[in-house]
Amino acid sequence: MKNIAYTPFQDPESLYALNEVLLEDEDLRGLNLLMSFTGFSDAGQVIHQIAGELIDQLAAEPVAVFDVDQLIDYRSRRPRITFTEDHLSDYKAPSLVLYRMIDALGKPFLFLFGSEPDLQWERFTLAVLGLVRRLDVNLTAWVHSVPMPVPHTRPIGATVHGNRPELIEGISAWKTTLDIPSAIGHVIEYRLAAEGRNVVGYAIHVPHYLADAEYPPAAVAGLEYLGAAASLMLPSERLREAGRAVERQITEQVEGSAEVQAVVRNLEKQYDEHSDGTERRSLLAGDNDELPDADELGAAVEAYLASRDAGPAAGRSSGVADDGDSGNI
Repeated sequence: MKNIAYTPFQDPESLYALNEVLLEDEDLRGLNLLMSFTGFSDAGQVIHQIAGELIDQLAAEPVAVFDVDQLIDYRSRRPRITFTEDHLSDYKAPSLVLYRMIDALGKPFLFLFGSEPDLQWERFTLAVLGLVRRLDVNLTAWVHSVPMPVPHTRPIGATVHGNRPELIEGISAWKTTLDIPSAIGHVIEYRLAAEGRNVVGYAIHVPHYLADAEYPPAAVAGLEYLGAAASLMLPSERLREAGRAVERQITEQVEGSAEVQAVVRNLEKQYDEHSDGTERRSLLAGDNDELPDADELGAAVEAYLASRDAGPAAGRSSGVADDGDSGNI
């Protein structure tokens, strides 16, 4: 019996509307693409925080807007709306948008963000791959977060996957083989890798006892991984400050409970026993994990990019453009 290869019956390109004026800009080609989706695993509300910082603080313009009515099951994941005394307000409709953004150093990149589709995964994946081809995307990097039995007193870890060894090696301390429920990001990464396109994904580890709350340090880690992979200066100052406040609150709560202290000590022991002892620091943080000022940040990133440019060229023959190359994290 001859196998029949499945392809969606409807045209993937009809799933989104394009900003035709912006598409005429040649500078839109060859950029790096960042992705994050809500609705799968967002331990510590990492995705919400990252997207909030990028959209609030960086110049953004929509490149493509997806038809969420074809992708979202509203009754299984009902949008939020506010009841205010005697009227309704602030209806938070789902959305899926591909943006062109500009980082703090004036470097453009693409950002795909919104609700993870409930429906038509194959068609949506083909739509994203079509946009990647059309825009000649250099590297796709995506992030999500998962609860892990790790203490908040140790550096934020991540599990990294993809087909760029220099962005993976030396980062994931936890390596195993698991059969896991997939997210749309996994599917897109799998299909991109099958086409030989540069892709990397980061699963940020959030202490399981903080997974239901907003945990800014994990969002900072996610921004750092994405920024380093795509050679971008992404905003993290507000999240760093919020993280310091959260850490103080956590310390006070831990000090007030002998039972919680015992749990944290046990997690610290397990972490230290399985850790390789290497501290993985941010590319941008100082010796005391203090964020430098804007001038120092700009100088640090420019020096970092210059050092990469001075190395062996990694041109299109390897699938990576010179201006999108990035080093180890």
